[in-house]
Amino acid sequence: MPHPATTVQETGGTIAPHLRRLLEFVEPDRDDVCLDVARGGGPMPAALGPQVRHMTAVDAMPAPSAADRPRDGGRMGTVEFGTGPVRITGDARTREERDRTPGGTRVDGDLLPASATREERRPRRSGPDQRTTVKADAAALPYRDNSFSLVTARFSLYTLGDPDHVLRELLRVCRPGGRVIIADLVRGNLAGPDRDRIERLRDPGHPGTPSIARLTEMITSAGGSIRRLDVFTVERPVEPWLAGTGEAVAERIRTALLSEVDGGPRTGSKPRIIGGELWFTQSWAHVAAEPIP
Repeated sequence: MPHPATTVQETGGTIAPHLRRLLEFVEPDRDDVCLDVARGGGPMPAALGPQVRHMTAVDAMPAPSAADRPRDGGRMGTVEFGTGPVRITGDARTREERDRTPGGTRVDGDLLPASATREERRPRRSGPDQRTTVKADAAALPYRDNSFSLVTARFSLYTLGDPDHVLRELLRVCRPGGRVIIADLVRGNLAGPDRDRIERLRDPGHPGTPSIARLTEMITSAGGSIRRLDVFTVERPVEPWLAGTGEAVAERIRTALLSEVDGGPRTGSKPRIIGGELWFTQSWAHVAAEPIP
């Protein structure tokens, strides 16, 4: 039975379109008991909290080891994902809708309101919000089987430990008929791993970007049944994404991307100049699965 249409309360007057897209994909229900497994806070549990009966946000990020410490001006091996504005390519909003938003920046004929494209680190609460935050191991969650009707992991699956073990845990604690929602970076099934070189320059701990087929195969192998899939392309400005990266590494990345813009070797990032700034692309996937009884 379809869930009722999701009501997204906007933060600061707007909500980032990519987060709105994910919330609509999730289809939260007022009776949902939800578990988010990632960093314990951030936009996802803050946005979902007011729309479900109860939200538990698990901080499952491993403590940084000595090997994660930056060397030669580099950054920590574990980096924060939400850096800078994000533009969904092929956004179906009409020009009239975009132009009604004040304070925007026009890019290639599109008005990109900064507040609508940049996700807030902690969106303001918009209603009753029953949330609990706990510290736990994503591969050994401290909950009984079938405890939650909705389980989410947003851009965290590959940073929380062995992803196969994590997926099995997410499915274990999800009730029969519930939903496990995975949101993460992917690459096309025919695309090569070229762009991982750039990702690893920025984040030496980057585990590699899985193909769409690989991600869905991991979920089914862990005991899940794929119900829905949403794959789309986003563009992001390079400079906010490089924030915190050592300058020597950042310059290597800029040089490689600008060289591709000028016709040089491909990086897999499809960079281009937008409004005088260097932007690049990523492919994101939302996957909805449910545990197989």
